Amino acid sequence: MTSDAGVQAPGTDTVPGVGARPAFRVVAEPRPRAASDEPVRRRTVVVQLALATVVVVLLVAVGGAFASRRLAEREAVTDAAQTTDVLADAVVQPAVTDALARGDAAAVAELQRVVTQHVLTDRVVRVKLWSPQGRIVYSDEPRLVGRTFDLGDDEREVLADPTTRAEVSDLDEPENVYERGRGKLLEVYRPVWTPSGQPLLFETYWPYSTVTARASDLWRGFSGVIASSLLVLVVLLVPLVWRLLDRLQRAQAQRVLLLQRAVEASDDERRRIAGALHDGVVQELAAASFTVAGSAEQAGSLGQPALATRLHVAAGAVRSSIRGLRSLLVDIYPPSLGRAGLAQALRDLTESPTGRDLDVHLEVDVAAEQALDDEGQRLVFRVAQECLRNAARHARATRVDVVVRAEPGRVLLEVDDDGAGFDADAVLHAPEHGHFGTRVLADHVSAAGATLLLSTAPGAGCRWRMEVPA
Repeated sequence: MTSDAGVQAPGTDTVPGVGARPAFRVVAEPRPRAASDEPVRRRTVVVQLALATVVVVLLVAVGGAFASRRLAEREAVTDAAQTTDVLADAVVQPAVTDALARGDAAAVAELQRVVTQHVLTDRVVRVKLWSPQGRIVYSDEPRLVGRTFDLGDDEREVLADPTTRAEVSDLDEPENVYERGRGKLLEVYRPVWTPSGQPLLFETYWPYSTVTARASDLWRGFSGVIASSLLVLVVLLVPLVWRLLDRLQRAQAQRVLLLQRAVEASDDERRRIAGALHDGVVQELAAASFTVAGSAEQAGSLGQPALATRLHVAAGAVRSSIRGLRSLLVDIYPPSLGRAGLAQALRDLTESPTGRDLDVHLEVDVAAEQALDDEGQRLVFRVAQECLRNAARHARATRVDVVVRAEPGRVLLEVDDDGAGFDADAVLHAPEHGHFGTRVLADHVSAAGATLLLSTAPGAGCRWRMEVPA
């Protein structure tokens, strides 16, 4: 029997005569939309292409700046080393004397004149001449002359194995106290020799701005080539991307159209089958039922009770078959769902053989029906139909409460029975052979973008809750 009376509060966890149930567990969630299902928007692709171009330009700029700085530093170091070699061989070596090595003031003054005229420029800001013991025998900074500092391992190695070496100067060293405040410096050193063969370490200091200037020059040339190349690439890509977008949009539109036609064809086929059964087989069976019933009455009036009884039984069987077919018609395509709405379709469902064996209490909120589109109403009907079928066939339930109500942003369907309940883990993850109804139901709900919850346990009945976006 069915009723529209009030039902048990949806939030309770017990039903009269049924044990406590566990909390709801998620059976199905909205399936994430695949990237291929997203419509292609030309503006979005253009913006993404522009952003990708900007990112590439920034990456190239950062990488190019780093590479050009490293290259510029190598070139500046090489240039400073070569210039120092030339100055050492052509200018300083001829002016270096044994008297200078001994600290003779006249020799120091003569070297000062030579260095001032030929070595000190805007590119060379400091000159030092060291003895192997670490004494500064000459510097254009007079306060350093005669002072002794420890030579580093690199300097001692250059004196032992003559070569030219360049590196960024460590201005924290005590011998560089008078170079501080000039900014970052590059120092180049190599040996020179007095006429008697005594080695001295010739050291020049270069402003690091030469490296920066060289890096800027390299970067300007590099960036010009890269920028023009990227611009040409973008210009070549734009028409190609535009054409691909046109093809992709047409393909997606065709795909959507095919899917829509497939759904419509399925719906039309259901309607056609239902119409053919209703107008053909059902009507013929109804006529046959009337004919057999009339023949039974006639046999009774002719004094043939046995024949009349058999004919009455046959007429009842035909009427039962008609009811079964009409129930099947409701399952295949409930006419009231599209004509009279969800509430009437659910009432028809509860009056079918599936629902007739149960005490079904139905409550449908008008606002819920209005909040659902056709697809949402079909989903609610199919899930309620499957839950009622399970309650009647498997749960041995005697009472089922069906509630459809609207909440902000969603519509809830709740189907609550007082049946035997079941082990949810076993049914969902390890169903018996041939029993896949629950998993199919979950897949159907997930594909439709709804959420399906379940609360059940052996001996505790079963409650289904589906949340459909309004």
